[in-house]
Amino acid sequence: MEKGNKLPFDLKGQTLYYTGPSPARPGQVLGSAGPTTSRRMDIYTPRLIAAGIRAMIGKGSRSPQVKEAIKKYRAVYFATIGGAGALLSKSIKQAEVIAYEDLGTEAVLRLTVENFPAIVANDIYGGDLFEQGKAKYQRDK
Repeated sequence: MEKGNKLPFDLKGQTLYYTGPSPARPGQVLGSAGPTTSRRMDIYTPRLIAAGIRAMIGKGSRSPQVKEAIKKYRAVYFATIGGAGALLSKSIKQAEVIAYEDLGTEAVLRLTVENFPAIVANDIYGGDLFEQGKAKYQRDK
């Protein structure tokens, strides 16, 4: 993207799930597919949101730059359950490699999901569930 090249898939209106699933066992669509720490992707995320990503799913809080891009471009960040990859994979009904197949489990997949458990952590108005939680339970010193 920095060189002006197009990605091999369209970002507009898409949801990005930060996961590196394990290989599927026989009869499975995908192996364990738990979220990875989203903040590791924050260096790239504002540009991806500007290019059309409208939602992200992962675990953990986001950087101020990502939260600002979420507000500016009216995106949303969903948090899901870390450590529950086997449970989460049951919500994945279909998985198709759409780019970078040579990367194995790190390839870009198009997932079809049903009843995927996630909550809104950052919204288009600047709401931040992580900050709200800290403020609610912070002890006065």
